[in-house]
Amino acid sequence: MEISGEERIAAPRDIVWAALNNPDILRQCIPGCQTLEQKSPTELAATVKLKIGPVSASFNGEVTLSDINAPESYRISGEGKGGIAGFAKGHADVVLEEDGVDTILRYKADAQVGGKLAQLGSRLIGSTSQKLAQQFFADFNAVLTTPAETSL
Repeated sequence: MEISGEERIAAPRDIVWAALNNPDILRQCIPGCQTLEQKSPTELAATVKLKIGPVSASFNGEVTLSDINAPESYRISGEGKGGIAGFAKGHADVVLEEDGVDTILRYKADAQVGGKLAQLGSRLIGSTSQKLAQQFFADFNAVLTTPAETSL
């Protein structure tokens, strides 16, 4: 399933780029994030607890950053296992475009799920994925544009 979107962020591109690579900021923005640990400059380990329809599970996963073109774009790929709930894996291409003093963040993601999650149906999975992506980017925008909480 593919999802895409964009978010206008009232901050310069270099600030947005730094935040996209800051585990402390990402931890605040990822819906259901319990832990996020940076293993290397391009690898993270995460535990995320989510409820999708009737299925609730904690997912343990690895995230990798690739195709890095600082401060313009990168690909973020990940895979999470949620025990009997199943698994989720996918990637997102993130592009940052300067627009005056603001930054336009565009993303295009592709995800696959298996196990009990796959049995929920593509409509529920698709709408939930889109909602989670929108929540992440709205929270990310709020963290960056609320001066007291910005800590790069």
